[in-house]
Amino acid sequence: MKNKRILLLIIIIIFFIFSIIFSLLNFGSTEIASGISVGNINISRFSKESSIQLLNELISQRDEKELTLVYTTEKEKYEKKLDLTTLDIKYNIEESINKAYSIGKTGNIFQCNFEIAKTFIFKKNIDLDYSINEKKFDLLISDISSNLPEKMIQSGYYIEDKTLVITKGASGFVVDKDTFLEDLQNYLNDLSSKKTSFSVPVKVESPKKIDLDKIYSEIHKDAKNAYFKENPFTVFPEVRGVDFDLNKAKELLSRKDATEISIPLKFTEPKVKLKNLKIDVFPNKLSTFSTRFDETNKDRSTNLNIAAAKIDGTILSPGEEFSYNKIVGERSIKAGYKEAKIYQGGQIIDGLGGGICQISSTLYNAVICANLDVTERYNHQFITSYVQPGRDATVAYGSKDFKFKNNRTYPIRIDVYISNGIAKVDIYGIKEKDEKEVSIDVETISTIPYETKYQTDARLPNGTEKLKQRGANGLIVKAYKVMKKNGITTSKELLSKDTYNPLEKIILKSSK
Repeated sequence: MKNKRILLLIIIIIFFIFSIIFSLLNFGSTEIASGISVGNINISRFSKESSIQLLNELISQRDEKELTLVYTTEKEKYEKKLDLTTLDIKYNIEESINKAYSIGKTGNIFQCNFEIAKTFIFKKNIDLDYSINEKKFDLLISDISSNLPEKMIQSGYYIEDKTLVITKGASGFVVDKDTFLEDLQNYLNDLSSKKTSFSVPVKVESPKKIDLDKIYSEIHKDAKNAYFKENPFTVFPEVRGVDFDLNKAKELLSRKDATEISIPLKFTEPKVKLKNLKIDVFPNKLSTFSTRFDETNKDRSTNLNIAAAKIDGTILSPGEEFSYNKIVGERSIKAGYKEAKIYQGGQIIDGLGGGICQISSTLYNAVICANLDVTERYNHQFITSYVQPGRDATVAYGSKDFKFKNNRTYPIRIDVYISNGIAKVDIYGIKEKDEKEVSIDVETISTIPYETKYQTDARLPNGTEKLKQRGANGLIVKAYKVMKKNGITTSKELLSKDTYNPLEKIILKSSK
């Protein structure tokens, strides 16, 4: 019995000695313990520095590739290329590596040995530490949702002359944001993944309930005179009084068959307007931009003129946001819009209000060059003829808007001209003390070749073909806002990375 105790004691002492030696060796080690991964990448026996370098290289390689997002129905297929860099993902690789490095190096001897043995046997993966730009992620979700087949149409309102028009939306598909985010996070946390595409999760959603009280609070205004203050010089534009019968609006909206209601507006003009003040409130032209159009196309020209007239003369106070859809309104026959060419389903077809995106695109360029803060903007599905790729802004009532804020110190005025085949936007205001010159640079990343599609047309003579639609290559571009002071570049900021799909060439051929 005594010998057994002595033997047991010797074993314990030996185990203790080896534990101390094992712990000291690992404690003094500059390597990460065995069995540890970060982002599913094995970094066992790596130093902190080499681990950080490896993960940064893998992230850079992944960011160079685009993910294909796919949503398919029985009738249609939607695809979108996603460049992860557009989500402004910030990685903290050092934090993740520090967590991995600390395993087996903190606590007492037995705790260290236990952790080292556990990771060696059972392995341990540590998630990457990162953050996604929430605003840019929300814009991505909105962009995808607005292009889905059978998409949900949001309710909205706009002012048409002296009438408030409220439109009810329609239920449809939207991106399941939570599931999409979870899928994206799983992908980001797996640097070993070879995945190049994944399905867009969707759900059926109804448009937001129309809140007339909220609409009333946004539209109702008491008339206010324009005035200015000195030291510091500040201008306060006049406010046109607006009111409507809220109870009448609620009564009309409560009718089951009501898909659109019109409410007369009552306006009260202020006694003193900016033009009455003995100062020039908008002495400086902050920016200007022009695009050309074919004025012989009367229907398209009509659409451009309607949109331009609604925007012309708009004044934005500091901090105020501009919404293209609220200013321009729904593109309808009632509003005077005509059928003109639009892109839809990969083809050029006639659509109501076709062409008004030229006004939003012209305005977008003027807004950027006036150094205003763009809060919502989407590129077209295909390359447009009137602005360089990366410099367009498409709109669709109920789904896609173009918005920006006056982030300057003083009010601005937007002037829009349509004349002799030219659409022009000028933005006026007061220059800042540290005013900079702003321009837009566009870099082409790659070209996407178009494909040729054949369609049978029984009306064609036997053995003949006819060109229905010319093909056009797609592009992937990056647009930058370049700031200069006295001709010297002070900053270069990425505005967007845009993908333009190729426009397929369509050839009609006879059935025999």
